Amino acid sequence: MRQYLDLCQRIVQHGVWVGNERTGKRCLTVVNADLTYDVANNQFPLITTRKSYWKAAIAEFLGYIRGYDNAADFRKLGTKTWDANANENQVWLNSPYRKGTDDMGRVYGVQGRRWRKPDGSPLDQLQKVVDNLSKGIDDRGEIITFYNPGEIEMGCLRPCMHTHTFSLLGDTLYLTSYQRSCDVPLGLNFNQIQVYTFLALMAQISGKKAGQAYHKIVNAHIYEDQLELMKTVQLPREPLPLPQLEINPAIKTLADLESWVTLDDFKVSGYQSHPPIQYPFSV
Repeated sequence: MRQYLDLCQRIVQHGVWVGNERTGKRCLTVVNADLTYDVANNQFPLITTRKSYWKAAIAEFLGYIRGYDNAADFRKLGTKTWDANANENQVWLNSPYRKGTDDMGRVYGVQGRRWRKPDGSPLDQLQKVVDNLSKGIDDRGEIITFYNPGEIEMGCLRPCMHTHTFSLLGDTLYLTSYQRSCDVPLGLNFNQIQVYTFLALMAQISGKKAGQAYHKIVNAHIYEDQLELMKTVQLPREPLPLPQLEINPAIKTLADLESWVTLDDFKVSGYQSHPPIQYPFSV
């Protein structure tokens, strides 16, 4: 929690105003932020200075693991996070690549599970990494990237948290995740939860111990209409102890994650928080 609040304070004190063409709003912005999550000791990075809703973040990442490209499939998992980008983003609504209502295009999980090779055949990045880690192999290229420059226009949104690199030291698994852009009041806790959970899940299905997860953000910002709430409501609050994440130990393979796993297989214990804060969301 302290590193999260330190980043918020850094943006408030040292951020530079930058206009954002997509949203038409200004953002108070800093470049380069590094956060670390202690997965080994189950210090689940759920924000405590406002009530945070962790289930939607995990549901969204399950959808990425499954390669979903339709907001309706994400809703079935338990999250509406893609409804707006799929159906309210005017650039995407006008795109010749959009197939219809709820279509997201070739974003995130599509790239992770069905990257297109030059001959048009699919490449499953996630399966390769799972196979290697399960065998104790780290070829220094255990990388899953959702950022495909050749297909950016074929999706409703460029990926924000775009690349995940797994590293093995003995039988301990580490994760380094890279994010190009981050809405800190709203989006960051989603991303924190997903980085943490991705390492915890990959360690569990590959039979490794989870170590630390490293989260690197390039452009960290607070939107102009979020700033007053951050300064006067969230930052003055004292953080509370972090909770723990419990994952069903019956989840043992990637096939499990692709098929029967639901939000009922995840539980958070010991979560205390201050009241919610209704930050504006920018599509």
